[in-house]
Amino acid sequence: MLLRDALGETLRDARNSQNRTLRDVSTAANVSLGYLSEVERGRKEASSELLASICDALDLQMSDVLDTVSQNLRTDSRIAAAKSRVIENSSKRGMGSGADHRSGIETSLRIVLPYGAGRPEASVA
Repeated sequence: MLLRDALGETLRDARNSQNRTLRDVSTAANVSLGYLSEVERGRKEASSELLASICDALDLQMSDVLDTVSQNLRTDSRIAAAKSRVIENSSKRGMGSGADHRSGIETSLRIVLPYGAGRPEASVA
């Protein structure tokens, strides 16, 4: 995850938790609505001045916002590392060719269950 993605997500979550609109916060922060939207979506990097203005508009301490962003990045990094280990372990166990590498699930394995005479509850017409 990129810093701008994590920062935008944190700012959007803060704005939504206050039940405020983009227009309300953009006006209070003296930034265009479109640019604030781009920052929240991780499309634009926020300068330190812009970030300070947005934090003031949201009545948040910039240090608290940056701390939350740091925690989210750390968590995301740990999750990515854990997924990587699962995929590595899966391929070491011979799940290479038919495995779905995103989930570590063997996709070429088929289970066939007998039908008919082998099942006592099956009716034969």
